[in-house]
Amino acid sequence: MRQILAVAAGLAVLAVPACSAPTPPRSAAAPTATPAPATLPAPTGPHPVGTTALHLKDTSRADPWNLDADARELKVTLWYPAGRGDGRRAPYMTAKESELTLKGLGVTSAPYDMLSRTTTNAVQDAEPAGGNRPLVVLSPGFTKPMSTLTSLAEDLASRGYVVAGIDHPYESHATTLTDGRIAECLACDSDTDPGFGTGVVRSRAADVSFVLDHLTTAWDGSGLIDPSRIAMAGQSIGGASAMAAMLHDPRVRAGVNMDGTTYARIPTTGFTRPFMFIGTPEHAPGGRDNSWDRDWKLLTGWKRWLVLTGTEHQSFTDGPLVSGALGVKIPTGILPAARTAELTRTYVAAFLDRHLKSKPQPLLDKPSPSHPEATFPSP
Repeated sequence: MRQILAVAAGLAVLAVPACSAPTPPRSAAAPTATPAPATLPAPTGPHPVGTTALHLKDTSRADPWNLDADARELKVTLWYPAGRGDGRRAPYMTAKESELTLKGLGVTSAPYDMLSRTTTNAVQDAEPAGGNRPLVVLSPGFTKPMSTLTSLAEDLASRGYVVAGIDHPYESHATTLTDGRIAECLACDSDTDPGFGTGVVRSRAADVSFVLDHLTTAWDGSGLIDPSRIAMAGQSIGGASAMAAMLHDPRVRAGVNMDGTTYARIPTTGFTRPFMFIGTPEHAPGGRDNSWDRDWKLLTGWKRWLVLTGTEHQSFTDGPLVSGALGVKIPTGILPAARTAELTRTYVAAFLDRHLKSKPQPLLDKPSPSHPEATFPSP
């Protein structure tokens, strides 16, 4: 993973050879006008969206990365249907989180606080609309904070879901903990170790189970959640963690892997719960990553494998949406940011509507003329 450099807060993942020239210092760059901050696209569902953050501590286990911590701390951001849509919009991230994220990703083309100026759609600490709603857990890619999946989370909440996005501390460049401390990426020093990916998804599966325990029993808003309707989705290693969590916890009924190499091994007897792969052309059958080919054969229940032409690894995140604010152009041949966001939202929501709301979704059965970028390969 360390041979991959994520540019523009995860916009483009480019293979960087060891002899490539280093990025020039900020002072050496030609002066340019500062772009305007990014604005996330409006959610498409009928509900206003609220959001709040929870800081949880799992005292039953030590942190896998911080050897000085005697418990695993987690930050969970909740998005949910709100009773009203007026109020202060939630911050995308803090100025310090933005600084550490951009420095960690090697982005020098914008002020370091630029991501903290991103305009979101969710109202901070809004009163929930009520109801007994399905829950979707989201997990981000390695080194990325949960905020990089905000556009998807807001859209799902507007469609009637409670969304729990988990920041896995010490696996991203910046996670603010309960007392204001910022957990930086301690795991980044280990990502070339043998078995690293397997260890990460195992730890994230434990994170998910702990969060589910809290949200369905201890949280004062637990009545909002229908514990019989829980799914998980994630990007990159977060997508790989969706399968790991499902194998670990039967409460997770369905899962989506957005362009992530999988590590958790499915039993040879097969796996019957619904699962969807959605990825770039590199994740087409027989492509560079064969983990989906391996797992596809073992998925014995409802399953789909979608490939979106014109996408790259970070197309399933907010990376393209914030690229302009960071002064980075979308590479030639890659779909515009608004289109990749639309495709991701549409297909993930269709999957969840089918398996958590029991709504027929013809979109998932065959190619659509309205979405020609989505192909259904036959492994």
